[in-house]
Amino acid sequence: LVINVVSFCFRHPWDTVIKAAMRKYPNPMNPCVVGVDVLDRSLDSRGRLHSHRLLSTEWGLPSIVRAILGTSRTLTYIEERSVVDPVEKKMELCSTNGCRSLRKLPAAETGSVRCSSGRNSETRSKEKKRFFFLRNPDLTGLATKISEFRIKGRDALEWVISKLNTELEELKSVRENMKSAMAAASTEN
Repeated sequence: LVINVVSFCFRHPWDTVIKAAMRKYPNPMNPCVVGVDVLDRSLDSRGRLHSHRLLSTEWGLPSIVRAILGTSRTLTYIEERSVVDPVEKKMELCSTNGCRSLRKLPAAETGSVRCSSGRNSETRSKEKKRFFFLRNPDLTGLATKISEFRIKGRDALEWVISKLNTELEELKSVRENMKSAMAAASTEN
């Protein structure tokens, strides 16, 4: 059992960080995530958004590692459940290794709570990651590698936020061009 607590500060508004979290995959920092399917999404009576997603991952493990693990299959699935509370400005996320047929692979459980600090449009992110390694104590070295993914996750969120900001600027530009064209057309008539 390995427990890591990490805190990141995103210098972006809370709603921007949450939008980025929902659009985090695919991204160039985590190429192992090859697909995301929304299994269920609903609003509860308090206005919180509940999501259940399935992430398809392809790790491309070397043949020696696949032999040690006793499998040739490297496509695995991660179940992700999240609750976004816009009133409390909080997101809770839990993801687990959904592939129980690969009992020698690590089953990872991660939890993340993101809430607004309320100052300077910053959003704080505190993450707790717990990794349970089943049936093979020799795999505990993977904990270090897996914990490095949290840095990639932060970088991926920043990448998505940058992409969102670029899209917003492009939309503003198109809107301004349309306004100018409509104004020019109305003066010609």
